[in-house]
Amino acid sequence: MKTIERVDPGERFCRAVVHGDTIYLAGVTGSAAGDVRAQTRDALAKIDHYLEKLGTDKSNLLTVQIWLKDIGRDFAGMNAEWSAWVPKDAKPARATCEAALASPDLLVEIIVIAAK
Repeated sequence: MKTIERVDPGERFCRAVVHGDTIYLAGVTGSAAGDVRAQTRDALAKIDHYLEKLGTDKSNLLTVQIWLKDIGRDFAGMNAEWSAWVPKDAKPARATCEAALASPDLLVEIIVIAAK
């Protein structure tokens, strides 16, 4: 039976959960300062950090969910940062949706599932 590893547990959730060779990252946000491009860059840098800490990288992304506060306003800016970051030959399955996020200053939140 495979064990479940819980990484950086907090009061309500873990930053990541690892089961076998699959890594599940909780929603990652950038700092609340700046526009959607700045917040997306920051969130993607955090994702790079967490994946490296867990022994993998963005070339092993399986699926990504991106949540935007205002998809009409912020979709193009987020996509510009995403396109500069994601490996051209290793794009994951992806969905982008609109949602009210946990803080009014947050514009983007990214949920990741990756392979080791």
